[in-house]
Amino acid sequence: MNYCQGLIGVLRWIVELGHIDIIVPVSLLSRYMVSPREGHLQQAYHVFACLKQFNRSKLIFDDPEPTFEGAYFHGCDWMEYYPVACEPIPPNLPEPLGHAVTTACYVDADHAGCKVTRHSQTGIILYVNKAPITWYSKRQNTVESATFGSEFIALKTAIDQTEALRYKLCMFGIPLTGPMKVFCDNDAVVKNATHSESTLRRKHTSIAYHRCREAQAAG
Repeated sequence: MNYCQGLIGVLRWIVELGHIDIIVPVSLLSRYMVSPREGHLQQAYHVFACLKQFNRSKLIFDDPEPTFEGAYFHGCDWMEYYPVACEPIPPNLPEPLGHAVTTACYVDADHAGCKVTRHSQTGIILYVNKAPITWYSKRQNTVESATFGSEFIALKTAIDQTEALRYKLCMFGIPLTGPMKVFCDNDAVVKNATHSESTLRRKHTSIAYHRCREAQAAG
């Protein structure tokens, strides 16, 4: 058991050092750190075999500022719904210096991906310009009956991550160009989160619904 736990621990450090292509299987294996079985050990061997076979992959930190098409993003007046919404930035920020950077976030969820509990897995990558800075993969706490729910829960988590990153950059004195660009592949979630006239018919996702819309209103 200790041997298998050690292997999973090594894989977790490999992910932390930048091998984000294995973050999902490592996250799945990490759930069974307390009492791994023989099957988990075999899966850990498979991950190491993959790393050995594809040992020339690189994580590129590209500093040019990306360009995003404005047609992808829907502008909306949110004052009627969230009149006091604002980004949580403290007033005692240092003076911004240097070149401004653009932040972007890519978020997704696999609906009921866990075959044991049917929980969904949230996946997030945060970029500063074209460089991946933060990556996140974790099982959701609730079982969602539809893809819509799992994607909205993932988007709420992404909003929390983006606010934390922007807060850190501002406290470092790094100027930011506009709001965070968030990309999600679920059309229903995008429309419900960005159009003020949209309505929510699913009560169990209402917290994530208003959390994401309020972040939109705060810019």
